[in-house]
Amino acid sequence: MKNPLKVLSALTAIASLALGLSACGGSSQQATSDTITYWASDQGNSLDDTAAKLKPSLDRFTEKTGVKVNLEVISWTDLYNRILTAVTSGDGPDVLNIGNTWAVTLQETGAFEPVEGKLLEAVGGKDRFLKTSWSTGGAEGKTPTSVPLYGLAYNMYYNTKLFKEAGIEKAPVTWDEFVADAKKLTKDTNGDGKPDQWGFTAAGASVSANSHQAFIRGLQNGGSLFDKDGKPTFDSGPQVEGVKQFIDLMATDKVMSPSDAEISQGSQKVDNLINGKAAMMFDQSPLKNFDARGFKDWGVAPMPMVSIGATGAAGTQSHVAGINLSVFKNSKNKDNAIKLAGFLTSDAEQVALNKAYSSLPVVTGASSDAAFQTAEVKAKNDALANHAMPMPLIAKEGQMETLTGTAIKNLFAKAATGTVSEADIKSALKDANNQMAAAQ
Repeated sequence: MKNPLKVLSALTAIASLALGLSACGGSSQQATSDTITYWASDQGNSLDDTAAKLKPSLDRFTEKTGVKVNLEVISWTDLYNRILTAVTSGDGPDVLNIGNTWAVTLQETGAFEPVEGKLLEAVGGKDRFLKTSWSTGGAEGKTPTSVPLYGLAYNMYYNTKLFKEAGIEKAPVTWDEFVADAKKLTKDTNGDGKPDQWGFTAAGASVSANSHQAFIRGLQNGGSLFDKDGKPTFDSGPQVEGVKQFIDLMATDKVMSPSDAEISQGSQKVDNLINGKAAMMFDQSPLKNFDARGFKDWGVAPMPMVSIGATGAAGTQSHVAGINLSVFKNSKNKDNAIKLAGFLTSDAEQVALNKAYSSLPVVTGASSDAAFQTAEVKAKNDALANHAMPMPLIAKEGQMETLTGTAIKNLFAKAATGTVSEADIKSALKDANNQMAAAQ
């Protein structure tokens, strides 16, 4: 997901109230039978860019159906709170985008149309979709309340010029190779005795991005954030080891700039890669940034794994990232809203939209298009289809992200100014674990 996908825990306070929304009087929006409102997430270089790239698709929808679409593109910093307000007031759009990690939390409100009957028929059934992406539509064992729209997955991106200068001929495959290469790429280029080129860069202050790494690195090391009974295990041995690998990049391996502890936006780490201040990063979709800057010296590879050829949970290289589409249950124009959901997930529109936004089709029928045959997209497609697992499908997913991501953020802040021991990491994760257990 673009961005990253932080769910505020505030919804837990209103979920029980919102469960009865389907019985409310409906939205107060004054839409007519041939007009629907669509809240779209920011998938482009700006709100205006997102709207401009979405407009041709919506124009085709209107031409085909006669239904007009009032579009509003909403920034990621505002979208979740806007959805919460719509859920509690009953005054929302007909159709909207959600970060797919929000799906279970929003499902709990009862405010969204179940993907069954007309809606399931309109999107062509679940078998059209990637299994991993479809799994993010709601809680396991329950009828989903969102359908996949845009697919995303983590890859490792690297500066090919810096690799060549360091004599590194191919991207690292294992975590040990990754750390070794990062050390070769960390250099003092201006002779002042301090590194000014770093092997790796990350948004160390991004709570959502940090939580993704806690999830991925834990799985690769044989752990999980929750046990089979749903109890948090943030401080288990494998989880501590996974987080330690990530923190050690700054604290022990010294391949990550201490200033990265203050980076909260993914665009800043992308700038570091483009400007040659860092050689490698983990990201979901930086191509639009590369293109906007005319940056050509980049390569892409799968995220490094602890063990070569690992499969299942140990072979996880990304969470199932992406954007889903939901229909408000109390929409006055539900039939037309459902038509839009079907249209945007059609093979043709999946090609057009995901090509425009440098994201991945979530329906198998669109993946064979020439636009998705580049090395970058193939690597991302493989990660999403074969090496990705959904973030924990729980109602308090947002709280889990906040607790684990903040713990890592604070550990990076400590690493930037001093040392971080394994005991420090375990203590931070234990505190987060206790808070999660108390909230359940």
